[in-house]
Amino acid sequence: MTSENSDRGYLKRSLDLLWGQGERPSRGPKPGLTLERIAAAGVAIADAEGIDALSMRRVAAELGVGTMSLYRYVPGKAELLELMIDRAYRMMPGDDAPRDADWRTVLRYVAHGNWRMYLAHPWLLQTSLARPVLGPGAMAGFDYALSGLVPLPLTDQERLGFIAAVDGYVAGCARAHVHAALAARQTGISDEEFWTTHGPLLEKAMLSGAYPHAAALSEDTFAVPGERLFEFGLERLLDGLAAFLAAADGGTAERLGGEG
Repeated sequence: MTSENSDRGYLKRSLDLLWGQGERPSRGPKPGLTLERIAAAGVAIADAEGIDALSMRRVAAELGVGTMSLYRYVPGKAELLELMIDRAYRMMPGDDAPRDADWRTVLRYVAHGNWRMYLAHPWLLQTSLARPVLGPGAMAGFDYALSGLVPLPLTDQERLGFIAAVDGYVAGCARAHVHAALAARQTGISDEEFWTTHGPLLEKAMLSGAYPHAAALSEDTFAVPGERLFEFGLERLLDGLAAFLAAADGGTAERLGGEG
């Protein structure tokens, strides 16, 4: 997850805040706020009302302080957003994370954890994905995912590729799931109403003979819940990674990077 800003100084400020180097303002009375409280307030606003509702003024009001007081802790909205993102990523790994487990168990846990994270904090899916937020929360999740892959005969690039494949799959599924729910709220049109309205036109199109393969689908094809589709696709993705491991072990895989 990322937040973009063209100010090079912003990068250092952001990293200092993420890693606890900018916790206290350098001047003024004893601090009454913490970065933890500020980030928590921002997350609560974004969770309840969406990322568009987030502003320094709104967070300050939520905390009962003046906006300028908030700027003594966090230089701007970009830095605030990165603190919020890293806080959200603290969901992974949880206390229930399997330790010393096989790679498939670890990546399955990572996928389920990220799915829950996106559903709990859907605004994460609206932030830029160009560069990662390299804070302690995100790094803990990354390190846990690596823990299941270190024993495998993979190159470091291949380990990263395994994690990227799972992360990308989960984010894509979560985005579709969240957007479907958001569309119903924003338009006031339920999924049932949507399909009922489109039904007659789709039936006519299917009977035209122009779409023979789509017309041959059973009536309950699209009745599968989103979470079941997610689970099905996840297991097939893991099957594919397992097939790569088998091919790598047999010397027939197209490898990525140097020796593992």
